[in-house]
Amino acid sequence: MGRMYLCWLLLLSISAGVWSVPIDRNGANQEPKEEVPEENMDTGLYYDRYLREVIEVLETDPHFREKLQTANTEDIKNGRLSKELDLVGHHVRTRLDELKRQEVSRLRMLLKAKLDSTNTQSLQMDHASLLKQFEHLDPHNQNTFEAKDLELLISAATKDLENYDAERHEEFKRYEMLKEHERREYLKSLDQEKREKEEKRIQELKEKHRQHPKVNAPGSVDQLREVWEETDGLDPQEFNPKTFFKLHDTNEDGVLDEQELEALFTKELEKVYNPKNEEDDMMEMEEERLRMREHVMKNVDTNRDRLVTLEEFLKSTERKEFNNAKGWETLDSQPVYTEEELQRFEAELRDKEEELKRKADALHQEQELLKERGKALEAQRREYQQAVLEMSQRQQQGAEVEPPVGPNGDLQQQAHKPEEAKAPAEVQNNLPAEPPQNLPIHT
Repeated sequence: MGRMYLCWLLLLSISAGVWSVPIDRNGANQEPKEEVPEENMDTGLYYDRYLREVIEVLETDPHFREKLQTANTEDIKNGRLSKELDLVGHHVRTRLDELKRQEVSRLRMLLKAKLDSTNTQSLQMDHASLLKQFEHLDPHNQNTFEAKDLELLISAATKDLENYDAERHEEFKRYEMLKEHERREYLKSLDQEKREKEEKRIQELKEKHRQHPKVNAPGSVDQLREVWEETDGLDPQEFNPKTFFKLHDTNEDGVLDEQELEALFTKELEKVYNPKNEEDDMMEMEEERLRMREHVMKNVDTNRDRLVTLEEFLKSTERKEFNNAKGWETLDSQPVYTEEELQRFEAELRDKEEELKRKADALHQEQELLKERGKALEAQRREYQQAVLEMSQRQQQGAEVEPPVGPNGDLQQQAHKPEEAKAPAEVQNNLPAEPPQNLPIHT
């Protein structure tokens, strides 16, 4: 079963109502093609893995898969299909419950890491309250996967994917402004002669980049005929829009999704960008590809479901612009940002640099303080070791001078040393033998 890009990214697989017939270029019957596993395209969503695992589990249920065959994009977007979740098998619900608990656990770890990084102390975290910031699941029920979870997952994916292209444009603009900022800072560091030489070199590179063959407007007859001839190897005079559509519906699901459309622009991009040329910026090439795809979607995708049906495609070939389209204006022919935007960006960079400098100074001061504390602790450690050593030496000396013990274990009187016995004798010898005579008598 082919997958419609939007619906798969939103959560579900859908069988297209109109099945395209493989083209037999040789006019002979061909054996049915084996289904080729589709490459998993990362949606860029932070819950991409959870989204894909839910898809795979829902696919295993026959009832839910049958409902998908008759569902349309609106059924998916408005949540009507979510009600069918109550009818899926028990083993499917059990697996979905397990996936949700794993996702809740992952989000809790993200929250804890965020709180730790901001030094936020919280003895009791209210996970239910904190989980409300994640819109792709029900934060009040953290254990079982219910219809509301499916509805929230679809709704969040729809909104996030719609904003995804805008975020890519903004990312590219900031990337270009950063390059220009670094270029200007580098020029400031040069003397006048070198600066003029470098500016001349940069201008020559820009002029050389602009000298490329004419780029056809994406979705125009000239652009499609070029693909028909150079990629498909067919006669440009025999160009047929219906046949072209079926040739490039590579997964044969009856629609052209965004990846299939972007593949049509490869020839036009190669006129401007050469992947083997190191001077060519691949970020610019991807931005150009995105702009081309958006241009086609704007003019062909009438119901704005990010898919081009055969009917929409054929109607676009009937428009006047299809045959009279002007050439495509590439990124090098129009500014990506204004001077005011660049100035605000540079001011933002200066603020961030000052903040980083303040943090670096604070860390340096903290490091110096830790060094001083380390020195104090080292001095205390040496004093403690010296005190322990002295105490150990005193204990050893006390063990060596022990009083004598008799045969029965009683302490014995220690004999006086000759020097000690001699001292009183000397004192006695120094006393007069008789009291002195004729001492005065006091009255």
